[in-house]
This record gives sequence, structure tokens and C-alpha cells, in this order.
Amino acid sequence: MLGQFMVNVDTAIVNVAGPSIQDDLHPSGGALELVVSGYTLTYAVLLVTGARLGEARGHRRMFLLGLAAFTAASLACGLAPVTGALVAARLVQGAAGALMVPQVLSGIQIHFTGKARARAQGMLVMTLAGGAVAGQVLGGVMVSADLFGLGWRPAFLVNVPAGVVLLAAGVRLLPRDTGTGRGRLDLGGVALLSASALLAVVPLVFGREAGWPLWTWLSLAASVPAAGWFVRRQRRIAARGGSPLVNLGVLARPVVAWSLGSIALATATYFAMLFTLALYLQQGLGKGPMFSGLVLVSWVAAFGIGGPLLPRLPARLAEQAPVIGYALLAAVYLAIGLAHPDGVLLVVLLGFGGFGLGLGFASQLGRATADVPARLAPDLSGIVNTNSQLSAVAGVAVFGTLYLGLGGTHRHAFTVVMAAFAGTALAACAAALAGGRAARREQARDQGSSPARRAEVTASSRV
Repeated sequence: MLGQFMVNVDTAIVNVAGPSIQDDLHPSGGALELVVSGYTLTYAVLLVTGARLGEARGHRRMFLLGLAAFTAASLACGLAPVTGALVAARLVQGAAGALMVPQVLSGIQIHFTGKARARAQGMLVMTLAGGAVAGQVLGGVMVSADLFGLGWRPAFLVNVPAGVVLLAAGVRLLPRDTGTGRGRLDLGGVALLSASALLAVVPLVFGREAGWPLWTWLSLAASVPAAGWFVRRQRRIAARGGSPLVNLGVLARPVVAWSLGSIALATATYFAMLFTLALYLQQGLGKGPMFSGLVLVSWVAAFGIGGPLLPRLPARLAEQAPVIGYALLAAVYLAIGLAHPDGVLLVVLLGFGGFGLGLGFASQLGRATADVPARLAPDLSGIVNTNSQLSAVAGVAVFGTLYLGLGGTHRHAFTVVMAAFAGTALAACAAALAGGRAARREQARDQGSSPARRAEVTASSRV
């Protein structure tokens, strides 16, 4: 969880450190954009590959290797003398995070069952949000404090002692990998998946700043056939008994597909809210960066309640948790957009919004991973992480462009975007409803099947 936390902190911390980096290294606008987004780029593109390497070479080994590389890259970031060195170190940081993070959910799937798995997933939900907000808060504190006259550099150097301690603890405490892994890494699949992800992510990351030129739309369009080519290759490999990069059978269950869609919609609103709320508070209301970071503490604190609470709810209420959570999230977005609070009321509303998102995310994650055999844990881990990361990038691109493109005052733009967030949260609610119906159909089908089939399902859920 702490390794996951470090990765999420560094996703957000550089946004706050950006102005200080610009004053010190004097990068061009495009170079500064690469410092901010290069990390996201390699991280999103390589998540599935990281998950498969965990299966092939060992989850413990790949987690520790990714953690060591992440720590070394953080040191390189903090010591970077020029912009080019900082960009290169950020790219390595993202790749190391992609190697480390998929092993977290895979480890939960493999080593935990029942209520213990639900508790671990609840902790994961809290870690995901906590890292993002902590990145903003830590960035503001460290850059403002100008520790030892180093300006922005402590925002990266803080990872070094933390990474060393985590490495020592991981070597001692993480369970040993069992077996030697299976199959070889599908390098052709890696190339195709990386190409399709790059074609989608690059225009989403850089398109808004560039004004959405023609190449961004051509790149997005080209990502579709590239993804189709990847899917065909994976099916052919699986049909002849090989080891595909991603076992697409994971997505064959409607409950998994609907759950991932619901998670993607809600996640997109969250990361876009971080972006637009900071702009509204600082540029529209004249608040400082410290305020815009600290005001979200109530969100992350409440977000962490949903995961641990879920296993303690009655079964019937837990089944409706995704719908309840996302409906609450939609109501909060709408209330903030209409009331325009900027003090205690904003903190309270953000707390309710964080609770709604946490409850919905934790329950959808549990629903998507329920009864998935341990042998498919790397596939599901890679898909879940990539789904969340791509939806976050897409959410910032779409809603950020909407906010910045609207004429009139910041107040008007904020109202429109918050209403759009509410509509998207309701769409996530509808997807959660569909996923719940699919889960009940699967359960009824399994209960009505032969004794042999029921025994197979029971064994699968135990695994």
C-alpha cells in the first residue's frame, strides 16, 4: 500500500511544483508539460505489461524491482541539473511505477480471500485517493517552505529515504513468490498495446494545451484499429494454447465490464474535479495553493471510510452500495455547482462527495474481482489499473477543456462543469445498476446449474 501511495503522490506533487521548476530550470512550455505529463504517459502505457511481468517473473520480485527503480528515479529527479535530465527521470519514474503498482492488486487477489480481501481492497481505495491529495498538500508545503534553499527538489527527494525504508521492509515482509511463473512475455502484444495506448494518451495529455490540432484527432482515431489489432492477436494466441499478454476472458463476464465502466466514469470526474476546483479556487476566488490543497483533506478522509465500512454492511445494503455512493456523488457535485461554497460548507460537501465515491469504488472493485480465479489476477490487475489511469487522463482532458473553453466568468464555467460531473456520476450509477443485474443473473445461473458446475464455481471463489 505504501508503494502505491508513493506512486500516487508523485502523480500530483509535480503540479504544485511546476511554477518553481519553471523559475529554476527555465524550461519551454512543451518541456514543462513533459515534466508534468511524461510520468503519466509511461505509467499508463506500461501498466498491463507490468502486471504480466509480475506473473511471469514473480510479483514480489517485480514489486521490489519497480520500487528500487522508482526510488533511484526520484533521486535523479531531485538532482536534475537541466530540464532534459528531469524529463528523462520522470519517464523512468512512470515506467517504474507501472512495474510496481499492478503487483498490489494482484497480491490482494492471490493472498487474501473473503472478508480479509474486502478489508485489503478497502485499504487500497483509501490509499488511491490519499496519495493524490497528499501529493498536492506535500507539494504545497515543501515548495513553500523552500527547505535548505532547494526550492522544488525536496518534492522528489522525499521519496528516497521512504523508498529505502520500504525496500528493506519489503525484502523482509513480502511473501515469497511461488513457482517460476508461466509462459513468455508476448513482446508483439506489448508493442501493439503500447502503441494503441500511446495513440490514445498522447493527444489526451497534450491536446488541450496545443489547442486540439488535427494530429490529436488523427491519433485518437488511429488508436481504435491499433487496439483492435491487439485484441485479435490476443485471441489468436489464446486459441492455440499460448500465453497472451492479456486474457480477454476476464472481460467476457458482463458484471466485470459494467463494473469497470462505472469505475471509469466516476474516476474521470474525480481527477477532473481536482483540476477544475484548483483553478476555480485560485483564479476565480483568489485563494492560495495551500488552501486549494488542504480543502480536499475532508474528501480523502471520507473516501477512506467507504472501503472499510463495506464489509460491515448488511448484504442487501452492500449490494446497493455502488448506486447509493454514485448517486450521493452526483448530488454533491450539483450542490457545489449551484451553491458555490468557499468555506466550511465546501469542506462538508467535499466530505460527502469523497464518501460517495469511496463507497461506490470499493463496492465496484469488490464486484469486479469476486470469484475471479487467482490465475487471472495479473490480467484483472492490469486492466483495472489501466482503466482507472486512462479514465483519469481522459477526464482531465475533456472536462478541463470544457472549463477553460467556456466564456464568461469562472463562476459560470464552474457551474457548468459541476453539472457535467453530476451527469457523469449518474451515468456511473446506471452502469452500476446494470452490473448489479448482471451479477444476480450470474448467481442465479450458477445456483441452477449442475452439481459439478456449482462445485467448480465454489472452488473458483475459494481460490
